[in-house]
Amino acid sequence: MIAAARISGAIEVLADIEIKRRPAADALKEWGQMHRFAGSGDRAAIAGLVYDALRRRASAAYVMGESTPRAVLLGMLRLERDLHVDAIGRLFDGSRFAPTPLTEDETARLAAASLADAPPHIAGDYPDWLDASFATMFGEARTEEGAALASRAPLDLRVNLIKSDRERASAELGEYNAEDTSWSPVGLRIRVAPDAKSPAIQSDPAFIKGHVEIQDEGSQLAALLSGARPGEQVVDLCAGAGGKTLALAAMMENSGQLYATDSDKRRLAPIHARLERAGIRNVQVRTPRGTVEILDDLFGKIDLVLIDAPCTGTGSWRRNPDAKWRLRPGALEIRLRDQVVALDRAVPLLKPGGRIAYVTCSVLDEENGAQIREFLVRHPEFYVEKPEQVASALGDRGYLFLRTALISEQGILMTPRRTGTDGFFVCLLRRDG
Repeated sequence: MIAAARISGAIEVLADIEIKRRPAADALKEWGQMHRFAGSGDRAAIAGLVYDALRRRASAAYVMGESTPRAVLLGMLRLERDLHVDAIGRLFDGSRFAPTPLTEDETARLAAASLADAPPHIAGDYPDWLDASFATMFGEARTEEGAALASRAPLDLRVNLIKSDRERASAELGEYNAEDTSWSPVGLRIRVAPDAKSPAIQSDPAFIKGHVEIQDEGSQLAALLSGARPGEQVVDLCAGAGGKTLALAAMMENSGQLYATDSDKRRLAPIHARLERAGIRNVQVRTPRGTVEILDDLFGKIDLVLIDAPCTGTGSWRRNPDAKWRLRPGALEIRLRDQVVALDRAVPLLKPGGRIAYVTCSVLDEENGAQIREFLVRHPEFYVEKPEQVASALGDRGYLFLRTALISEQGILMTPRRTGTDGFFVCLLRRDG
């Protein structure tokens, strides 16, 4: 497919997303099934255009004066891809398979494109109803923080120290030019160009043999900052597919006991195969059974409970740019209630001196600092570990990490703008003992 035809395909997909109000991945999959002549490179390029348009949907619509799929894609090409008006005009020339030519108004708007006077939520490309929350968290920097959350994410991998080490894994992945992550001592990063196909890591021998797992550096750090140690008794209370379970097990060097569970047994389905591939032997998966408390035999015995809390996912917008436009206030209210339930459920599990590592992939204070403040009112026997103590898990990197991340009395917040990771909040709570 020629470049102009890819543009037309992206506009079709964006229209489908708007009309049917469904995830971009579903719309892209259906488009590919209906256009089987499009090769894998074409599909990757169209997906890149669609996701970049969704990342910059608000700002692109602002400069173009309307929010149609065509307008959003045009604005994105100018703002995100930094194409000159003439270059855009050559893609929109009305030839076979190309979009119709630019109008005089479109040409003028592209030439004058500027966000200098745009409101913060427009320039930062986030929903306007979240502007107060972003202002609370980031103040005058909220435009820059939002724009960073709208940027393209790299592909991060966690090296499984049970089976390999970073130098060996990097050599195995030589063709991808993987580089060491900035903060995680077990991370590798692969940078992917906008029009490039995502590396087929899951079919690579290093992945198949369990030497690496796909995991954002921020998620790796969240696990490391929990401070799980060999020989401990640990519960991963919201284990899901097991990403952090695997990271914790490696930190524990396959010793002690790690219990993995989740409120939704369907989310646990992939964990068994992942544990086997990674060579993990100290994990016991506990599948929920209706309203039965399946952890009651562990009350008062646990050293650490990790809560990878259900949240709005605002910190992962780089990877799910369409999700931010589907997010509604009602979803935040539901997640806040879920987080309270998870935090309170962890309390009876802990022995004196035990810890709760509360983690979200959110940048909203409502889900982070506010939750911790309210938890401490309900449970005054807990206190927040000092950031210096928490960051000591990163060794020599800890000091610089704390100077880069956003630190509050309640915990540590990572963001793409500050730490180059997805947005993650980490708080380590310790019970008096």
